[in-house]
Amino acid sequence: MITVVNPGPLSLIQDLGRPHQSHLGVPRSGAADRYALTLANRLVGNREDAAGIETVLGGLQVSTDTATWVAVTGAPTEIWVNDIPTASHTVIHLAAADRLTVRTPPAGLRTYLVVRGGLDVEPVLGSRSTDTLSRIGPPALVKGQRIGVKESDRPVSGVEFAPSLPPRTRLQVSPGPRRDWFTDSAWQALLASTWTVTSDSDRVALRLNGPSLERRITDELPSEGLLRGAIQVPASGQPIVFGPDHPVTGGYPVIAVLTERACDHAAQARPGDRLTFTTSPQLHHRGH
Repeated sequence: MITVVNPGPLSLIQDLGRPHQSHLGVPRSGAADRYALTLANRLVGNREDAAGIETVLGGLQVSTDTATWVAVTGAPTEIWVNDIPTASHTVIHLAAADRLTVRTPPAGLRTYLVVRGGLDVEPVLGSRSTDTLSRIGPPALVKGQRIGVKESDRPVSGVEFAPSLPPRTRLQVSPGPRRDWFTDSAWQALLASTWTVTSDSDRVALRLNGPSLERRITDELPSEGLLRGAIQVPASGQPIVFGPDHPVTGGYPVIAVLTERACDHAAQARPGDRLTFTTSPQLHHRGH
C-alpha cells in the first residue's frame, strides 16, 4: 500500500476513463493528459489504463509500505526521494518506508504518479477515474489516506529516461461541426490571436480570454453532443475548450476541435498561460 503524506493542492485518482457511456449521460473523464499517464504506466510495466494519481502544481508526497517501482510524468519537474533529488520521466525504485515528493513544475500544470501494478480502488462504471463534474469515482485524496496497490509480475520497461519536453502552447485544431455558424473573420481571429487562460478553468473546461468571435448565424442551437477538445463559443464570444470532465451535451456552437495530442497539451495550461491555435498542414493545403 501507499500512504498519502500530503496531497498537495489537488490530487485525484485517474485512469483512462469511462468510454462509450455518453448515451447514459456519463462523460469519459479520466486523465486530463492521457499521454502522460500511459507513458508513466509503460515505464513501470503496467497496462496503459492502470490507475495512477493526477496532481496539480506539485506538493504531492507519498510513502510506501514495501519496495516498489514508480514513475512520474506530465509536466517535467524535480522529484525527491527522502532527501535525494532526482528527475521526473524515469523509473524510480522506492524501498519500504521511502517518501517521494513531487515538486512544483516550472511550467505545466499536472503530473502523474504511477506505481508498479496500478492503484487498487473500487471501480465505478468500469473505471477508477474521478469525474469532478458528475461526482463519480473516488473523492480527492486527503492526508493520511491509504491506497492499495495491485500485484504485478510484469517487468519494468528498462528505459532509463523518457522524453520530458515542456508542454506546447500552440495547439492544433480542425474545423468544428458549426464552423459555418461563424464569420470568416472569426475563424481567422481564432487562429491569429493569442488567448489567455482564465482563473476559472478546471478539468471541465479551459476558459479563454481574447477577441470576441462573431457568429454569422445567431439562431438558437439545439443541445448537441460534446467531446474532449471541443471549442465552444457562448454568447460572450469567448471560447471554452472542454476537458475530460466536460458535459455530454452543450447548446452553443463548436467552432473547432483540438486534436487528441493537443488535448493533452491543453491539460497542462495554467491560468495566465497564453495559447494559440493552428490547423494541420493538410488543412492549410486545402485552403481552409
